Amino acid sequence: MSNYCELTGKKPLSGNNVSHSNNKTKRKFYPNLKLVSLKSEILKKNIKLKLSTRALKAVDFKGGLDEYLLKAKNKRLSSKIKKLRKIIISKNKLIEKV
Repeated sequence: MSNYCELTGKKPLSGNNVSHSNNKTKRKFYPNLKLVSLKSEILKKNIKLKLSTRALKAVDFKGGLDEYLLKAKNKRLSSKIKKLRKIIISKNKLIEKV
């Protein structure tokens, strides 16, 4: 799915255009997606993601991509992000032990 936020799971919604004469035609409401590159401090590399602007704000609020993924639940994450989350969690445990 191309119009899909990889972190929040937002996808297009369907609805109607309603004219002045109350005629209804189908339409889609697309999420505001941006292709962004976020830095992972734990992995020490940049990761390209397709995110909604709302997800970008949430990542910024949590303190970065690593902190967001450590606290996120797997339910809405894409498969690519689920794999990335596992790697980050395992490396984070190694860092905490030292």
